[in-house]
Amino acid sequence: MAGSGGSGAPGLEALRARMDEVTMRMVGLLKERTEIAVGIGRAKRSAGLVVADAGREESLRRRVAAECGALGLDAAMGSRLLDLLLDESVRVQSGGAGAPPAAPRREPRPSMFQRAKALEAGGRRIIHMEVGEPDFAPPPEAERALAGACAAGRTRYGPPKGTPELRAAFAEYARRYGASPGAEDVMVTPGGRFSVFLAMSALLSPGDEVVLVEPAWPAYRDCAELAGAAVRAVGTSLEGGWVPRLEDVERAASGPAARMLVLNYPNNPTGRVLPPGTMDGLMSLAAERGLYVLSDEIYSEHAGPSSGWKSALSYGYGRAVTVQSLSKSHAMTGFRAGFAVAAPPITDRMARLQAVCLTSVPDPVQHAALAALGADVSGRTAEIRSRLRALQSRASAMGLRFLAPDGAMYLFATPGNGAGFDGTALANRLLGYGVAVAPGEDFGGYGRYVRISACLGVDELMEGMDAVERALAEGGGVG
Repeated sequence: MAGSGGSGAPGLEALRARMDEVTMRMVGLLKERTEIAVGIGRAKRSAGLVVADAGREESLRRRVAAECGALGLDAAMGSRLLDLLLDESVRVQSGGAGAPPAAPRREPRPSMFQRAKALEAGGRRIIHMEVGEPDFAPPPEAERALAGACAAGRTRYGPPKGTPELRAAFAEYARRYGASPGAEDVMVTPGGRFSVFLAMSALLSPGDEVVLVEPAWPAYRDCAELAGAAVRAVGTSLEGGWVPRLEDVERAASGPAARMLVLNYPNNPTGRVLPPGTMDGLMSLAAERGLYVLSDEIYSEHAGPSSGWKSALSYGYGRAVTVQSLSKSHAMTGFRAGFAVAAPPITDRMARLQAVCLTSVPDPVQHAALAALGADVSGRTAEIRSRLRALQSRASAMGLRFLAPDGAMYLFATPGNGAGFDGTALANRLLGYGVAVAPGEDFGGYGRYVRISACLGVDELMEGMDAVERALAEGGGVG
């Protein structure tokens, strides 16, 4: 009779001993690899290079896949192991020369917005140029509708996908983008961020890969990692107009675990809108590979009239999920009113998860959102564009380099050629001056940049830019 230790099986203990020996050798090799990663990180920082190197990663992936084939090893297993090693390399290389190589993962540091709000709570005046929160009041129609809903007793549980009236209204709202969704394709969510979370959590499984074009809003990576997925970043550059090369995206999506392509245009932080040919190519690639496309279009109302912006909805692709919100267009950040558009099998999966998490979006908020959709907000978007023009003019006069944004509400800028510049050091210095900007490293490997928001009046923006100019003159951008 075999015991619980399995000692009765012939040769088992010898096999276990060999496995233990191989495991210990792997641990030793992992230590050696980590020490090399520390050295690479130091060399990259010294040369002013970003941590991520998509081309080299892709070359390594091909070598690993070929080796797996030669050894008769499952390629997907090799790919998952490589993802773990690459993620650890990025963590180590980003940790600074003095960081212990095997240090446990640190808790997420407070965002610049959180740090600025903490200073504000202590009595400091802060000029908020770090956050995309328009300083306008919500449309009065929304405020009246919110109060009216409460007075009328519309305060009960609602359906997980949202009220039929609001879903139909959101579907009509989305039709302006060259598509024809019905109410059955729409679900209401508490803001665009939760739509992103629901889509990734409902559609991804641990070990899947998400292709993400950077620079990018950090919540995409956070949500993907919470779903257990690995992120394959595709870098872009100011010199390349912040446009991804199709061949880079194709390589990133070539692995067997690739499941989703994340797009965000107009882009946060660069304000870039993709040329139509590039957008066409990305959607065709997704269809060829059977990828889900998560298209965050929250800044669509802020796309310039001649930008050529095109919604993913207009392609009629059945595996696309588009995300929208009233936060930016209608200045309703605190209302948490967003929606997602996708084929019913996708929104049904997302709605089941939403029902588990929070039942439904509060009914008074949905009533306010319905009223807000009837408000004219064109003057607000025109004002944001006017502020962006003023910000660009001042930034150019200061010698900052940036791409004139096609939309959104930000400048993603670097001084001169960016050599030796540290955007995080500048952001930290500016907090002492009562000004908050977002460091470029938050959006990927873009430490030489800062994101400056145009969500304030021109006078405050110019006051903030005075501080930026002073801080740079005093060496505030040197790490």
